[in-house]
Amino acid sequence: MSFINHNAKVIHCKVVYYGPSLGGKTTNIQWVYQQTADQHKSKIAALPTDVERTLFFDFLPLEIGDIRGFQTRFHLFTVPGQVIYDPSRKLILKGLDGVVFVADSQEERMEENIQSLKNLERNLEAQGYDIREIPMVFQYNKRDLPNAASLADLRSQLNYYNAPDFESVANEGKGVFESLKTVSKSIVNVLKGGPNL
Repeated sequence: MSFINHNAKVIHCKVVYYGPSLGGKTTNIQWVYQQTADQHKSKIAALPTDVERTLFFDFLPLEIGDIRGFQTRFHLFTVPGQVIYDPSRKLILKGLDGVVFVADSQEERMEENIQSLKNLERNLEAQGYDIREIPMVFQYNKRDLPNAASLADLRSQLNYYNAPDFESVANEGKGVFESLKTVSKSIVNVLKGGPNL
């Protein structure tokens, strides 16, 4: 649910990176942050936990343009991947406009991916969202590892919504901006009254 600041003529949109622990959510955010010009971004902030960090920052992408005279500013958040932090996940999902689900491609992590996706579905439903109606992208991370599951397996096990999906190696930036741009364009389409991609 975008927040519109009429005085500043800015629409604030929230993108949440969701997925299993240590799957690459933080790496995505850090890569986007490092590649974004200083004058177009805020400082990155971290909420430390015992094991993981929740990161967030906002930025003003140049290529999206404005919507009816309003600039669009994107706020990117990660959720902690571990189940014990589920209350934090629920809080971070409040008011979201889109989700990038970052799956760990390693075969032995498939069950954790599935559990994390089910958790996302439950948490969205509890807040009145329908996962089929929100802008969402799947990112299959760690594609460079020798134990990566096949793309066909990842799609059949996870992407039963037929959402846009991308292969990635987040620590090298591969697939990072493609995922973000796709979910961002889908959010802008919704804001303009068009269909969700």
